[in-house]
Amino acid sequence: MKKKLVSFLVGAAIVGSAAMASAHFQMIYTPEMAMTKGGKIPLKLVFTHPFEAGHTMDMGRPEQFFVVRTRGENSPKRIDLLDTLQQITWTSLTNSGQAWETVYRARGGDHIFCLLPEPYWEEADSYYIQQNTKVIVNVGGEPGAWNEPVGLPTEIVPLAKPYDRWTGNVFQGRVLLNGEPVANAEVEVEYMNHKPLLGSNSFAEEAEVEAPQRSFVLQTIFADKNGVFTFGIPKAGWWGFAALDLDQNYQYKGKKCSRDAVIWLQAKDMK
Repeated sequence: MKKKLVSFLVGAAIVGSAAMASAHFQMIYTPEMAMTKGGKIPLKLVFTHPFEAGHTMDMGRPEQFFVVRTRGENSPKRIDLLDTLQQITWTSLTNSGQAWETVYRARGGDHIFCLLPEPYWEEADSYYIQQNTKVIVNVGGEPGAWNEPVGLPTEIVPLAKPYDRWTGNVFQGRVLLNGEPVANAEVEVEYMNHKPLLGSNSFAEEAEVEAPQRSFVLQTIFADKNGVFTFGIPKAGWWGFAALDLDQNYQYKGKKCSRDAVIWLQAKDMK
């Protein structure tokens, strides 16, 4: 009886640690952050586990989806994209989930895509998750207001251009809640380890890297007293940063809601 109990507890601990090591990440995916010229670009909105191409959660219709376009010293222009979204099914290596897509015509300058998703009910933990997410696409190399807040309730503002990072560069961001820095914010970092296949709305089966141990799947860092965090980029590709539970008193439909902030960057190898 004791042996069975020990085996059960060990198994439960393994399952629990596996779940903790693979975090939810809201994606806004497009193939290229640094475009040489303008044109139509696809955008996929997927709520998933990117390192392992794991379980994909069903997304409800987003509350907001818009882009802020800036170029040089020109005033920012906000364009609502919510009505352009089309529902799709995204397939991971373990399941399929409801996601969204659109096509946007990008011109010169910075394009800051912003998503406020409908909060997701996490049954296992009995609370909601809302990951307010940003991706910044640049066209032609002329920067805009990439380092300025756009006014999301929870937001990561880059302190280094997220679209000009070489492998081995450092990325810094500032975590904000209602425009104010969040001291000691917990930030999870995850690598997009399976290439998104836009034609089939799925992840590639082949992984880019193999984690030597579970803790490498999901890394954790903390911001300083000014809400600033720093990360050295070890490999080319897409990296997601999620600052967690920034408004600990926030509720949705009478239940706790973890209000997170997410930003993505794309690093390139120097050849």
